Amino acid sequence: MVHQGIDGFDMPAGDTVRHAADALRMLADPTRINVLWALMQGETSVTCLAELAGTSPTAVSQHLSKLRLAGLVTNRREGAFVYYQLADPHVAALLRQALYHAGQPQAGATTPAR
Repeated sequence: MVHQGIDGFDMPAGDTVRHAADALRMLADPTRINVLWALMQGETSVTCLAELAGTSPTAVSQHLSKLRLAGLVTNRREGAFVYYQLADPHVAALLRQALYHAGQPQAGATTPAR
């Protein structure tokens, strides 16, 4: 193997790569990004998340279900209410980085003429 002799060189396991790809795929939706960004501010309910994301509570619930299954958010029940929060701070770091890069000019891009 070509890279065998390089000290410290390693590749992640296939299962780890698939899990990471699944998690990143969950971020590929504007509503989910809005929901996760809102959750970066703290724990909140579906109703509040729907208002912040500009969509219906039903739609937010469906997104939250997928995000929870992907391990990106957790929830807790308090009486009749369910509150959601980010699963860990790495989710916030990843989202901040993605939004930072989305706002940066692309390498080689030209600025439109005025």
